[in-house]
Amino acid sequence: MANGYLVVNVYSDTIANPVPNAMVTVSKNGVNLITEMTDEDGKTPPITLQTVDKSYSLEEQHEVRPYETYDVLVTALGLTPTKIVGVQIFDGVTSIQNIYLTSIDENQGEDTSTITPSTLWQEYPQNITEEQEEEINLNVLSEVVIPANIIVHDGIPSNSSAPNYTVPFIDYIKNVASSEIYSTWPEETIKANVLAIISYTLNRIFTEWYRSRGYDFTITSTTSYDQKYTVNGTIFEPISRVVDEIFTNYIRQGYRVEPLLAHYKSSTTEPGNMSQWGSKELGDRGYNYLEILRYYYGNNINIYEAEVTQSYPYSFTTTLEEGDCSIDVYRLQNTLNYIRSSYPGIPMIENPSGLFDSATTRAVRKFQEVFNLSPTGTVNFQTWYKISYIFIAVSKMTNSIYS
Repeated sequence: MANGYLVVNVYSDTIANPVPNAMVTVSKNGVNLITEMTDEDGKTPPITLQTVDKSYSLEEQHEVRPYETYDVLVTALGLTPTKIVGVQIFDGVTSIQNIYLTSIDENQGEDTSTITPSTLWQEYPQNITEEQEEEINLNVLSEVVIPANIIVHDGIPSNSSAPNYTVPFIDYIKNVASSEIYSTWPEETIKANVLAIISYTLNRIFTEWYRSRGYDFTITSTTSYDQKYTVNGTIFEPISRVVDEIFTNYIRQGYRVEPLLAHYKSSTTEPGNMSQWGSKELGDRGYNYLEILRYYYGNNINIYEAEVTQSYPYSFTTTLEEGDCSIDVYRLQNTLNYIRSSYPGIPMIENPSGLFDSATTRAVRKFQEVFNLSPTGTVNFQTWYKISYIFIAVSKMTNSIYS
């Protein structure tokens, strides 16, 4: 047996409320295997778990499931015990399981949810909307926008009883990618598939596909209409890292202004549909992400960056590192100090001055460790926007407390 790794992040309702001293118990087949406590930032240390060999996730086969599953139970004082069934562990990969606890209800027992299998392992309905989408004139926004959140309908559009979930855009992309491809694949293959997922999602937003038809959501969770979103799904570190790096990028085709409705299927050679397994093979052969995308969608596609990112207080301008001195560094220092109100493990930066000193490096590195980024101490694109995202969440929580 090979080994994979699990990190559990525990929150109370939102990411702005990490839960320290929560008890996290990992079990399989009803047998408790290991228990860890969360630290002051609501995070467990990496837990080593046995899984199947990586080779099974590198070839299209249906004999051996290429990941192992475990159950995770979280208990914390004053909060509802919550169990996630089917947390997925791949060989050599860190799985990130975010668990959100709610206030305890005497009339409610344990809150349990089950993670459904990967679309590459279990058969899901094929997309049925491709032809009709091309025939209908759509409303469009004035520009391509990366929203703070999208609303995911957990069912087919006509199922009015299915719940809607408000999901941060970046988390949605990570969830879908983790549900639809394997994290053991080449990084360029992961990038190509993530860009297809981002572009498909932004097309739904840009064309107001569902809202223009009277629905109160952005996209569905069903593969027959859209992409596979898994409630409480496991996120995999290699995928998370790629999404943080490129989440504002998308595909456009020729002179068309809308993001490409980038259809993709596990095993297809149809023009305009990227094969997930085929993209893996191209990655193995040394293709980069753009070459993979052009192989399936044509040579007239290019990668663009969304001009507007909603809700972020400051746009990324340049990489910041120790020794820099600027207004951006000053904003960074004050923002990290503000985030400390929810994440006390991040060191305080005394007397912010705009000089990126060793104290700022320590604070940045700790922030990166808490949020599963490479702990370089340097603020690049993904670190800047992750800091902005957490700042927004903490600000909303603070405002709700004092409003």
